[in-house]
Amino acid sequence: MKVVTLITGAGSGIGRACARALAAPESALVLTTRENQAGLAEVSEVARARGAEVSSLLLDLSIAGAGTELIAHTKRAFGRVDHIVSNAGKAQKKCLTETTNDDLEAAIALNTRPFLELVRAARADLLASSCGRVVAISSFVTQLYGVNNTLFPATAASKSALVALAKSLAFEFAATGVTVNCVSPGYTEKAAGRGTLKPAAWQNAKDITPNGRLATADDIAAAVTFFLSDGARHITGQVLNVDGGLSLR
Repeated sequence: MKVVTLITGAGSGIGRACARALAAPESALVLTTRENQAGLAEVSEVARARGAEVSSLLLDLSIAGAGTELIAHTKRAFGRVDHIVSNAGKAQKKCLTETTNDDLEAAIALNTRPFLELVRAARADLLASSCGRVVAISSFVTQLYGVNNTLFPATAASKSALVALAKSLAFEFAATGVTVNCVSPGYTEKAAGRGTLKPAAWQNAKDITPNGRLATADDIAAAVTFFLSDGARHITGQVLNVDGGLSLR
């Protein structure tokens, strides 16, 4: 029986890397992104070439109810949900005193609320699964402030709320065998034209990371893949920093 995995933000970056890492004959993938149709088509093609069954769609998860709609789509496509990788999100670089109410609400709408909608709608399937797993992508900005002379207050608030929800769910599901964990990337390489930092700031990010390099999307995907595996069945409610030692600073 194929394992059914839902990956949000799959058109590029970490989500794309997760899809590529998980694509195999024994997998069924539901891949979604907000507007990167070309990227979604490319990763879907790669996943199918590796033997996975794939269903993909464009969906704006910041719209209330979209997470519930996505679980319904997954169940129509493959009958159930075994794994959720809640990856879709966006960083917003601003000083706190420049951050508006709308900025905070937009960050929560994209970085936090979809997780709640997804797991609430998938609850019965996760509990019925023999391998129920949930992984949420957090960020180092929830722990470090002003690193590289940048601030992400709305992002930090929304990602911190995401971690709180994930830990609450981990406790709620602990006795059932369903695990819920977070992966917290450090500075991670972006495709050309993406990301919120200027070239000099990216170089500085590399310089201040203790192991001397930026993470790749594949580095993050490897951590996600581990949390989804049977080898991680006794690990739940954890946040794994994949940051080259940045959190040690």
